[in-house]
Amino acid sequence: MNPKKHEMPSQAPEVRAHNFNEVALGYTAEIAIEEAKRCLECKNRPCVSACPVQIQIPEFIHEIKEGNFDRAYDVIYQSSSLPAVCGRVCPQETQCESKCTMGIKFEPVGIGRLERFVADWHNDNTCENPLKPEPKGHKVAIIGSGPSGLTCAGDLAKKGYEVTVFEALHAAGGVLVYGIPEFRLPKAIVAQEVEALKQWGVTVETDVVVGKTLTIDEIFDMGFEAIFIGSGAGLPNFMHIPGESLKTVYSANEFLTRSNLMKAYKDKPTTPIMKGGNVAVVGGGNVAMDAARTALRLGADNVYIVYRRSMDELPARKEEVEHAVEEGIQFNLLMNPVEILGYNNPDDPRDPKNGNVTAIRCIRMELGEPDEKGRRRPVEIPGSEFEIPVDTVVIAIGTSPNPLIKKTTKGLEVNKRGGIIVDEDGLTSREGVYAGGDAVTGAATVISAMGAGKTAAAAIDKYLSGKE
Repeated sequence: MNPKKHEMPSQAPEVRAHNFNEVALGYTAEIAIEEAKRCLECKNRPCVSACPVQIQIPEFIHEIKEGNFDRAYDVIYQSSSLPAVCGRVCPQETQCESKCTMGIKFEPVGIGRLERFVADWHNDNTCENPLKPEPKGHKVAIIGSGPSGLTCAGDLAKKGYEVTVFEALHAAGGVLVYGIPEFRLPKAIVAQEVEALKQWGVTVETDVVVGKTLTIDEIFDMGFEAIFIGSGAGLPNFMHIPGESLKTVYSANEFLTRSNLMKAYKDKPTTPIMKGGNVAVVGGGNVAMDAARTALRLGADNVYIVYRRSMDELPARKEEVEHAVEEGIQFNLLMNPVEILGYNNPDDPRDPKNGNVTAIRCIRMELGEPDEKGRRRPVEIPGSEFEIPVDTVVIAIGTSPNPLIKKTTKGLEVNKRGGIIVDEDGLTSREGVYAGGDAVTGAATVISAMGAGKTAAAAIDKYLSGKE
């Protein structure tokens, strides 16, 4: 038995750094079968317990071993409505693969890579529409078409509920389409997953901003009996340091949305964001890696990650950090911005350079005692300030739930961070109103949001079945 998982075929770093095509190319059928043979099919199945949506992992891998790719897909789809997405962006290394028995002595089975293979094989080889269940006669509204909303919608549609998803933007997918770059998660993949849900009867209404276009109360007046809020965490956090209001300072949300949905990556974009120059991305999570690698593909001369801890504390996925290093992203670690400097020509206020960034001033850090999460706290080193010449700064230090729905909905309780307060079933302080994902927790992983959507769907089913 091979002690190491099979490598994922990928574009060469020197090639992919200059295009937006998907980096990872996916397993072939032969590689997938060989990787599946590494699975021990444990009776206690620790990998399943570590999956937020409880995919029956040994069962679908067994079907791959036998070459039954369609059956493998059926096993996955019973638990996950977004397998092609999860196979690409979920942090399997800290979830299912972290509990893999093979991983005790060797490398764990490539569960995520196998899930991606099965989903892609299904999308390429199957065109049959699913058999819809008998209608239950109940209408459910989903606010937001991100991973939690789509999961909740899919689980309820499969049970026979009439489900409508209300999406604020012009394209369905939420953070999957506006936040994750094409080279990590192609828009066509998300569109396929959404189309699969539509075949189950899910209706998607775009350009509907709940809180402005419609309110929660108005949705109930339209005949919906339950509502799930999966509106995500689209309110960017900033550092509140001098210079953040300069023209070429962006939140990661704006930077990635312009690139992903507003096509800033085109040769002559109608919504340009940056061309050339040096870019500093502040933060060390997956969003920071996405922004840095996007900036490189948009033509940046140099891209710097500025992070206040060391490489060992980077919260981004190991694979994303490795890809960034291979592509030439420069990591400026143990340093923190204290000011953003800009160009100012008072003699000519019409000068187009006015307001542009010229440098970012940082202070060096050292790691002190652990904080409440167990990570060593970064401490400033007095007198160690220095400047990095840059033309663009992207702030990628997290997001908070948008306050719009809370402000327009009476009786909806939120915590001090703006997250909607829910019980273990996702029920809010309003009867018939459920919530999950980043709207509750703040920015987290795709798979954890899916788990919340799945939990809420089961609770909504129980609630509406009780009304019958």
